[in-house]
Amino acid sequence: MTDRPARIAIVTVSDRASRGEYEDKGGPGAEAWLRDVVTSPMEITRAIIPDGREGVGMKLRELVDGGADLILVTGGTGPASRDQTPEGVMDVADKELPGFGEEMRRASLAEVPTAILSRQTAVIRDATLIITLPGKPGAIATCLNAVFAAVPYCLDLIGAARVETDAGKVKAFRPGNG
Repeated sequence: MTDRPARIAIVTVSDRASRGEYEDKGGPGAEAWLRDVVTSPMEITRAIIPDGREGVGMKLRELVDGGADLILVTGGTGPASRDQTPEGVMDVADKELPGFGEEMRRASLAEVPTAILSRQTAVIRDATLIITLPGKPGAIATCLNAVFAAVPYCLDLIGAARVETDAGKVKAFRPGNG
């Protein structure tokens, strides 16, 4: 664990957004959610890349090697043929944390029946937590609200930067704090 500001990267995976044909709403939505909930110092960077397994894996390796503590990946988690974000994420994973995907789907299913088509997950590579999310801001908020209470402690356990949250919005759980 370190006391420096958390380095958080948000990666939007979208062919159309990467070509400028579609406005990226997922990246800005994820950043707005973080800025509303996280109270500790953080440095946020954003990137937009095309769909595809190899590109996702390459970008994640670059971000992990660059010292990211947390990476949020939006888009590419559905069943369409170009939706290969989970495969790219698994290519770089040291450990999978399937409970993240299970909980995000459970929370999303309360809102839309198509949540069962999502393939969200979370993994650890080195000292970085990587979480895959849907591409729509509302769905991103639903998913992050469902799992983020566990994120700060996970970051502590893997030796990443410390993250604190506004307990009125998302109460971070750490043993001993209830």
